[in-house]
Amino acid sequence: MPILSIKNLSVKAKDSNRKILYNVSFKIERNSTHLLIGPNGSGKSTLAQTIMGLPRFRVTEGKIIFQGKDITHFPASKRAKMGLTLAFQEPAYFEGIKIRDFLKAGNKNPSEKDLKKSLRLVGLEPDEVLSRYIDKTLSGGERKRIELASVILMKPKVLILDEPDSGLDIIIYKELYDILENVKEETGASILLISHREETGLISQKASFLNKGKIVLTGNFRDVMRKYCQSIGRKKLCRKFQSNL
Repeated sequence: MPILSIKNLSVKAKDSNRKILYNVSFKIERNSTHLLIGPNGSGKSTLAQTIMGLPRFRVTEGKIIFQGKDITHFPASKRAKMGLTLAFQEPAYFEGIKIRDFLKAGNKNPSEKDLKKSLRLVGLEPDEVLSRYIDKTLSGGERKRIELASVILMKPKVLILDEPDSGLDIIIYKELYDILENVKEETGASILLISHREETGLISQKASFLNKGKIVLTGNFRDVMRKYCQSIGRKKLCRKFQSNL
């Protein structure tokens, strides 16, 4: 049984009649990474927030099934307790508090061992960062890693990452993909990785191409990537990229 199934999901904005998603269906297997790829404005972030149960959007048709339970109308807090976690495109800014306090804030009194383990998983040395403050001295890459460490401490069963590589340079986002592999292996969580970068397919077992609010294709990465490139006019880049797979 898949850990998460999206079945014929249609979604509108909460305060309008504007339809954003149309009959979206795909599933995520246990302990796997599933890539959701699509151009900007295709509905990827809407889908992520809808799965998490955030109130900006409302489901008009379809179901969200998590661990065999219909959670379509569950509040976000209940989904979080069940093991769904969403990390946004931009890391949260909590200026002026220590990293140790930030990591503890969203979790139920984690042990010192767990704190240090979560930081090592994302490539940070605990003794060097736990006493630092969240401020402008942190790089964008460090903020991403700290947010991921916080998410790891929540012990998610499904981790939804909305454009985690946004704003990172090529070296850092390649490191990020290695970190995500470590997180999946260590926690056993499944990952829904939302991106428009072709490189993200390298760590994904399956992929879905979302465009204009509709799923165009779900399947293995090569087939989905081929369709994606044909649709958005990036054939040359994708041919070069696929030749390296």
